[in-house]
Amino acid sequence: MMTSRSPFKAIIAIQRDELPLALLMSGYFFLVITSFWILKPLKKSLFIQFYDQSGFSLGSWTMTASQAELLVKVLNMVVAFAAVVVFIWLVQWFRRQQLTFIFSAFFLLSFVAYSFIVDHPGGLTVWSFYLFGDLYATLMVATFFAFLNDSVTPDAAKRLYGPIGLGGVVGGVFGSTTVRGFISTLSLAGWLWVCVGLGLLIIAVAYASGRIVAVHSPPREHSHRVPHRSDAAAAAAGHPALAGARLVFASPYLLSIVAIVGLYEIVSTVMDFQFTSTIAHYLDGPAIAKQFSTVFAITNVVAMCVQLFLTSFIMTRLGVGVALLVLPIAVLVGSGGFLVAPLLWVGSLLNTVDNGFSYSINQSAKETLYVPTAQDEKYKAKAFIDMFVQRLAKAIAVVLSLGISTLFDQFASLRWLSVFTVLMTLIWVRAAHYAGKQFRMLTDTTTLAEGSKVPSRP
Repeated sequence: MMTSRSPFKAIIAIQRDELPLALLMSGYFFLVITSFWILKPLKKSLFIQFYDQSGFSLGSWTMTASQAELLVKVLNMVVAFAAVVVFIWLVQWFRRQQLTFIFSAFFLLSFVAYSFIVDHPGGLTVWSFYLFGDLYATLMVATFFAFLNDSVTPDAAKRLYGPIGLGGVVGGVFGSTTVRGFISTLSLAGWLWVCVGLGLLIIAVAYASGRIVAVHSPPREHSHRVPHRSDAAAAAAGHPALAGARLVFASPYLLSIVAIVGLYEIVSTVMDFQFTSTIAHYLDGPAIAKQFSTVFAITNVVAMCVQLFLTSFIMTRLGVGVALLVLPIAVLVGSGGFLVAPLLWVGSLLNTVDNGFSYSINQSAKETLYVPTAQDEKYKAKAFIDMFVQRLAKAIAVVLSLGISTLFDQFASLRWLSVFTVLMTLIWVRAAHYAGKQFRMLTDTTTLAEGSKVPSRP
């Protein structure tokens, strides 16, 4: 009796037979996000410091470092489109841990190659390393969640995604605090060799996870499908670059996920521009890298606390729909604060408001939305959304931020970008509410169909 009422059980409700997979996948996510948070401050500080004093010249236009960073985010859209094509082409033949092996091998070779040039960079190295760091996050996180979403049921996802996501936020805390503690004593090349070691561990953990899924999980190719999706196979046919897009535009449910992802990326990119501009305005030289690493460490501690104490509790007790609303509400509070007081730490904590909830409860809730979909939707539609839609939304935000920062070249004017983020966030709240409602209907229908053999509602 006491055990069933304990606070710990209310937060983490993993069943005994789910524990091995949960631990391995949590470890897998820990390693991926640790690597990401090692790369993130390194690529960002390398880029900002490279252009902080002289700026970046584009024709007759001399851009600040934070404006130049917006341009590289536009190029990310091109890289992301190529990544979508490659990912969807590979999933024709490979699934789960096999994809992890392929992409891990690519990044291991890339880490080694960059280790020879990154300590003495030129412009090409600075730009390509920034793109490479984002590509790592895009492909490795997408590959991880495609593996996970293809391995669990919707009911299990509500229990498992909180604890598994905790591995990721702990990895963020570990990665960012480790970089902050040793950023002055270890060279960039040295950090890349750390990432090589982490990459080898990722391969080993993915192999072990794949063996458990193969032994204990029955084939689920057709077990859960979105209603009105009898044409899913036809929509997925055709050129790999367009297969995911066809699936998305054939499903209102998937389109609601597009809205959540796209609006978040637009809002997040604008807030990140405000965050970066704030630090570049108030600080110089090595203090920039120190502030970035400090803020990232704070952000990941917040994300860890949210994931540990709120994610599973909200998802199992209040539902996925409520969990999807936590981040936009936090963004409304943070953007309002910066609009009123654009100070160093208010601007710095925009990153915490954003990523502290994005990498924890919002990511777990958003990924759970894919669980009741068909396998093609888990791999192809999700790849299109997470790679191309995400980067396209960033590019839109970049154009908006550049336009406003060009018209209003004083730092104080950047506070008015918060008016835009508030308006976009209100639309995002509506999309999240719809997606949460549809998820509840889908999972309720699936439970009835599987438990009592009642046909799914048309």
